[in-house]
Amino acid sequence: MKRQANRYKRDVNYLFVDGYNIINSWQNLIKLKNISLEDARKELIDVMIEFSHSTKEHIILVFDAYLVKKSGGKTYHRDGIDIIFTKEFETADHYIERQLDEIGKLTNVRVATSDNVEQQIILSRGGTRISARELEAEVENSKNKIIHVAKKLKEEKVSALDEEIIHQLKEFKRDISNENN
Repeated sequence: MKRQANRYKRDVNYLFVDGYNIINSWQNLIKLKNISLEDARKELIDVMIEFSHSTKEHIILVFDAYLVKKSGGKTYHRDGIDIIFTKEFETADHYIERQLDEIGKLTNVRVATSDNVEQQIILSRGGTRISARELEAEVENSKNKIIHVAKKLKEEKVSALDEEIIHQLKEFKRDISNENN
């Protein structure tokens, strides 16, 4: 991946997510990883895409390809998030640290990882840290809010339909009464 000058915007909040750290921390992803690492990755990507619709942060999900021979790294843009696979011999931690150096202290950056050493580095470079469990709680809260809003909208729609039906029935009754008179 080529380095681009000023790729990060000052008025955007960023959330870097250490993909494998999260996969190895969330119980549902651990279970899935034990069956298929690829499926666990896909599930985390889907969860982060869904979460991106309810957060004001630009999500950058980083998976390290540290041991992938001759990997030059890959960047994908999918449904509003960036998915990064690092190059050979580069960990997700190192990639995120480098990005924090590039961003500087000019914008709000959070990094989701439960790696204690990495958390200290993040803080020293101007970012804030969020643990894997805290991110999981935020994701769950977001899902619950969406479910609540959807339920409320459905109830309001049903209520509005009920009122419309009642209004139409009253008009129908009035029309029938007028015809009978």
